[in-house]
Amino acid sequence: MMKMTMRTDKALQESRRFGVKPVPVLRPLGWLARGWQDLRRCPGPSLLHGLLLTLGGALIFWIAHERFWLLAAAFSGFLLVAPILATGLYALSRDIERNKPVGLATVFEAWRPHDGRLMGFGLLLALAGTGWVLCSAALITGYASAPVDKPIDFARHVVLADHSLLFEAWLALGALLAAPVFASSVIAIPMLLDRRNQSLSILGAVFTSWRVVMEHPQAMALWAFLLMALTGLGMLSMIGLIIVLPWLGHASWHAYRDLVSARD
Repeated sequence: MMKMTMRTDKALQESRRFGVKPVPVLRPLGWLARGWQDLRRCPGPSLLHGLLLTLGGALIFWIAHERFWLLAAAFSGFLLVAPILATGLYALSRDIERNKPVGLATVFEAWRPHDGRLMGFGLLLALAGTGWVLCSAALITGYASAPVDKPIDFARHVVLADHSLLFEAWLALGALLAAPVFASSVIAIPMLLDRRNQSLSILGAVFTSWRVVMEHPQAMALWAFLLMALTGLGMLSMIGLIIVLPWLGHASWHAYRDLVSARD
C-alpha cells in the first residue's frame, strides 16, 4: 500500500510539471482542420495507417459477421484500442510541426519497441477492449429474448424490444467503460510519445489527461462526440475509414499540443 501511495504521489508531481491551456468549447473543430492539413501533407504514410486499421476492422467483421452481438462489441472495443494504434500518426504530425521530413521511417521509429510505457499502455487498452467485448457479449446473450445473430436481430431483440431496458443498459455499460478510457488516453498517448526521452510515467501522463478533461469538460465532450460520429460515418463505408482514421489521428496530436504546456 505504501509503495502504491508513493508511486501515485510521484505521478502527481510529474503531472504538475505540465499546465493545461485554456481553449474555447469549439476548438475541436480547429483540431480537425489541422489534422486534415497534416493528412494532405503526408498522404502516403497516413493513408497506409488507415488502410491497415480498416483491414483490421474488416477482419473483425469477417470473424463475427454471423454473431452481431460480438460484432457490435468488437467494433466498439476496437475504438478503445485505436488511440495506441495511431501512434505513428502522432509521430508524423509531430515531425511536420518541427519541419522535419516525414515518411515511413518516421512511423517505424515511433513503433520501435524501445519505449515500454507505450507498450504497457497498449496492453492496458487491449485488456479494456477485451473486457468490454466479454461484458457486452454476456449482457446481450444472457438477456436478449432471442438469439442475436444479424443486425436485424439486434434491432428487434435489443434496440426495439418491448418492456426491456436491455439496449439502455448496454449503452450505459459501454459509456461506463468508454468514458474513463477516453479521459485516460486522449492526451496521455501522444504525450508519452512526445516526452519519450523524459521522466514521465504512464500514470503521470494519465493524470495530466484527466486534468485536461476535467478543466475542459465541454470541449472534450464535443471532441469525444466528433471522434465517435466521424468514425461511425466512416464505418458506413469501410473505404471511408481509410481516410477518417488517419484524419482523426493527426487531429488528436493537435488536441494534445493545444491543451498541454510544459512548466519546466
